[in-house]
Amino acid sequence: MAQEDIIRALRDYTTCDVSDALCKLKYRNGGFLPGLTMWSPHRQDGHTKIVGPAYTVKYVPLDDPAPKLPTHYIDSVPAGAVVFVSAPAGTPNAVYGGLMSTRAQALGAAGSVIDGRFRDVQEQRALGFPVFARDVGTAPPRAAVEGRGRQRAREAAAAGRGERRRRGDAADGPARRLSHRRRERGRGVAGRGGGAGSASHEEAGRSGREDGAGYPGGMGFSEASKKFRS
Repeated sequence: MAQEDIIRALRDYTTCDVSDALCKLKYRNGGFLPGLTMWSPHRQDGHTKIVGPAYTVKYVPLDDPAPKLPTHYIDSVPAGAVVFVSAPAGTPNAVYGGLMSTRAQALGAAGSVIDGRFRDVQEQRALGFPVFARDVGTAPPRAAVEGRGRQRAREAAAAGRGERRRRGDAADGPARRLSHRRRERGRGVAGRGGGAGSASHEEAGRSGREDGAGYPGGMGFSEASKKFRS
């Protein structure tokens, strides 16, 4: 079955339907990743559902030997994808923020799932962009962790249970959960939902939406971050 057909089919099912199917396929936890809840466009409310192939990113400590990415990962998000970002357990810094959603939304991403902390809650909601995460934070990631390696297998939030997330895995989840399954059993990600930006941040979003790039003049994330976050 083509990926587009799988994604279209997943939209017709609830998270519990998908979990039941995964249990029958011997995924004893039904793909459940605990602790992920919806923060945007509303807090645990509404009928938000996101479906698409997973675009995975792993944040690691700064002294990790993993090679650095040539450009910021958010500049390469494919249209229709769900951004899945993981951070080391216990990381107090936010690994995702409003500028990232501005870019992801402009590139056509379906939404973001953050296995860690994120920030700019009101900015995210002003965009109307779906964000699921473990919790909120205020500090940016650069002092503690860095996003690297989009290609390798990702540790799922259910670390220690022998479950891993790979780029393109399929998942389904309401506001309090996210389920996943391997590419060979269907790809896509579905999430279902049962700090305010400054004037310069809002300017970045408005101008970017006008030129279709997410940031003024088609600049990438690193340049936009220096301009609007410093």
